[in-house]
Amino acid sequence: MSQPKIVDCRGLSCPLPVVNTKKALDEMAAGSPADFVLTALVDNDTAAENVSRFARSSGCRVELEKKEDGIYIHITKPGTAQASTHTATAKELEQALPCCSGENREATAGNVLLITSSSLGRGSEELGKILMRSFIFTLQEADTPPARIFFLNSGVFLTAQGSPVLEELQELADRGVEIFSCGTCLDYYQLKEKLQVGRITNMYDTVDAILASARCITV
Repeated sequence: MSQPKIVDCRGLSCPLPVVNTKKALDEMAAGSPADFVLTALVDNDTAAENVSRFARSSGCRVELEKKEDGIYIHITKPGTAQASTHTATAKELEQALPCCSGENREATAGNVLLITSSSLGRGSEELGKILMRSFIFTLQEADTPPARIFFLNSGVFLTAQGSPVLEELQELADRGVEIFSCGTCLDYYQLKEKLQVGRITNMYDTVDAILASARCITV
């Protein structure tokens, strides 16, 4: 096994920790057919979660080590000698992490909905919140809802504790709609611990889903 390489992602905002880790993994994979270890160094739990999820979706083994100067994410990429084991593991991980799965891309290449505010339209804020509740309710009643819904900026209030549309969003999730909330946005509004429906995502996965979608609609 080759010597571990460290990519320092401290101080970088989403999605740079994931992007830089991906670049380093690609470079090491191109030059080393054997096992290799990459260590990504981040300074917050959200970045650690995003990088770890990406690495696992790429078929890597991940170990986290918290130190005083940051969180060390040790990423081991199996080489060709372990190809059969790696394939089986990757499939299991893709099932557990569908938002990052290349295999799942075709199945979820339907419509993607971006909700970027807790209210709908411009003008009265009070009216906008009423309209958003009506929109989510109507969406839940639709025969063909979007494959994925991404909540950004103040839109994350709709997936957090106290939201007036949690029941409708949960029903959508039960029907197979994938619901994601921006991790950076949840952190900004201090809502990460109050998330009630769906999963946390990052800008890398959001852009990836948009590019893979049949159609992207922004509300």
